[in-house]
Amino acid sequence: MKLPIELIDKYNIPVPRYTSYPPANFFSSEFTSDDYVQWLQASNDEATQNISIYIHIPFCPKICHYCGCNTHLTRDTNKMRVYVDALKKEILMVKQYLNPDRKVAQVHWGGGTPNSLPPIMVEEIMQVIHENFIFIDKPEIAMECHPAMLDAAYIKKLVDLKFNRFSLGIQDFKQEVLDNVNRDASIIPVEELVEMIRAYDGTSVNLDFIYGLPFQDENSFAETIKQAIEVSPDRLVTFSYAHVPWVKKSQKILEARGLPSAEKKLAMFETGFNLLTENGYNAIGLDHFAKPDDELNVALENRTLHRNFQGYCTRETTGQVYAFGATGISQLDSTYAQNAKDTNTYVERINSGEFNIEKGYVLNKTQKIIRHVINEVMCNFYVSWKEVAQLFSTSEEEIIATIIYDETSLKDFVSDGLLTFTADEIAISDLGKYFIRNIAASLDPMMKNATQKFSKAL
Repeated sequence: MKLPIELIDKYNIPVPRYTSYPPANFFSSEFTSDDYVQWLQASNDEATQNISIYIHIPFCPKICHYCGCNTHLTRDTNKMRVYVDALKKEILMVKQYLNPDRKVAQVHWGGGTPNSLPPIMVEEIMQVIHENFIFIDKPEIAMECHPAMLDAAYIKKLVDLKFNRFSLGIQDFKQEVLDNVNRDASIIPVEELVEMIRAYDGTSVNLDFIYGLPFQDENSFAETIKQAIEVSPDRLVTFSYAHVPWVKKSQKILEARGLPSAEKKLAMFETGFNLLTENGYNAIGLDHFAKPDDELNVALENRTLHRNFQGYCTRETTGQVYAFGATGISQLDSTYAQNAKDTNTYVERINSGEFNIEKGYVLNKTQKIIRHVINEVMCNFYVSWKEVAQLFSTSEEEIIATIIYDETSLKDFVSDGLLTFTADEIAISDLGKYFIRNIAASLDPMMKNATQKFSKAL
């Protein structure tokens, strides 16, 4: 598929990524640790009973210039030890407010660089989780791994700790690109790492890539994707580089080294998309690709795909997210709560027996409806007003009144070939999937007078 240049010019505007609704830059500092305790208790009676656990490890041996995550530059295992001990305490602090009968469906480790931790510290955290929670029969336990810090011994340790999904942050196979974004390449060839992981039953592998970086172009990114296809991961992600230098000043370095234009960036995505879909992968949501028998693809076909800060997931592995560690964001059914970013403050507060909440947000019924509509559009490319009304025990008229339902805007999308709509539903076209953030934002009442900054759509 080739995107029309006039649509690129029209829709390449700042809009939310909608990894949450409302987006994180709407969270308020008026939300306190006391509020968090109240909503932890309330979460036991919310509709989604499963628990998802997110573990944030902020440490990195070096900082990649493109990174927009909360990171802390260190190789000091003493600092890691202090942090890990506090994180284990935070897990126990949260656990006391949760119903012991609730089951964990998903554990996700992100960062930072989670596999920068010594294996014994990973083991200690997982031991606390296993000792204090019960699990569904086949939980997803995943870690985002930097391939430059992964070897056979570390892989074996993670498998012994019941990790079954490995996300390898490759970013690009071109050394010039990695050098200019301050990213170390894998010491062990990626295809060998994947073979090491697959030697264990029940494991799966994701490979993650970024497009829109300096020294990338359509041809070089095509070679990277071709090499990835040869490795044949279970899932593959092509993230669009989000340039937000007002959040991460280190990204200004990339401006000096030359960021590709929106047209060149889209050409990279189109090339990757075409190569992957022509070689046995199906497109999932914004930027994920999975093999036909993958559970994400099955969920998409059944219109039961979901998304949280950790990425796409199925209804079976979807749970209210309880996040641990500096900057971790808990995504409860009615609430978001984010820990403060500074690791020293985090350790001090947890060690004093207090939660370290910096900001949060409490959703009312109206916002939950909007969140569900946007999730359906973003994940399943379809929304039925009747189905939404039934879910929220209300009328279709109330659903329509809750969101922005502007037929003029919808007809504009129709004329551009991005969607179709009737009085009963909206269905996104294949072309419309490229502009899904724009479509979602058009339905969002909070975007009417928004002053927050967002990355561009494309």
